[in-house]
Amino acid sequence: MLTGDIMREMWPHGDTKIPGLVAGIAAAASSVFPKYGLTSDLLVAHAMAQFSHECGAGAEVVENLNYSAAGLMKTWPSRFDEAKAAEFAHDQERIANEVYNGRMGNSLGTEDGWNYRGRGGSQVTGRNGYAELGEKVDLPLIDQPDLVNNPQHFLECAVADFIICNCLPFAEHDDVSGVTFHLNGGFIGLQERTEWLARWKAALKGGAAHGTVWVQQSLNKLGAEPPLIVDGSFGLATVAAVKAFQQTKGLDVDGKVGPQTVAAIEQGLAAV
Repeated sequence: MLTGDIMREMWPHGDTKIPGLVAGIAAAASSVFPKYGLTSDLLVAHAMAQFSHECGAGAEVVENLNYSAAGLMKTWPSRFDEAKAAEFAHDQERIANEVYNGRMGNSLGTEDGWNYRGRGGSQVTGRNGYAELGEKVDLPLIDQPDLVNNPQHFLECAVADFIICNCLPFAEHDDVSGVTFHLNGGFIGLQERTEWLARWKAALKGGAAHGTVWVQQSLNKLGAEPPLIVDGSFGLATVAAVKAFQQTKGLDVDGKVGPQTVAAIEQGLAAV
């Protein structure tokens, strides 16, 4: 169950751009996830991992197109030579219309590229994307694209887009690469998405503090010596066990259960 405590832990800066976003997501979770068939912690973890990466855990809810000239040439080498890149650099509206118009349902010579740039937890993009999503969630997104970032609609828009992009079958098979490809259209940020997935699995299994109970249970399965008392308290014994595990895996030995440590625990459990 996705709770407010878990949301605040996982997205500590989630209200930076949209006041009330974290509470809005937590309030909608119990109805939105079942509505779209995300009926297990595994499926919710996959969705939230993707959203966490796509929108920077709430800190990047609108696509940042503030590219330098070098960034434009690197990102769209077929569209920008040196002279054109210098002309467009840091002009986000012009960049959006230049790179997005003429595709995804955006018309040439319009503001479609800018109006329908990436937004929300799934970073829905393009007139066609907004139209299909709007129809699915019954919102006038073509006329009011910013509704995607309304706290009351944010989670449903993201989850509905997750379904539109056919991510669910891959989430059911715990295939983060497949989910990433279908939502992103490629594998950009796959490592970060994988780390987010491990964190969300841990948080949803054990609640706040990266799922302390889950961590203790997992370390015991992986041979913690002496075995930990599974009490949900991140005390000295648990810290020592985490450090011992980190040392065996060549990780930074800090006793904290961050993304890399969670990922290593998941890998260890899979091997067991």
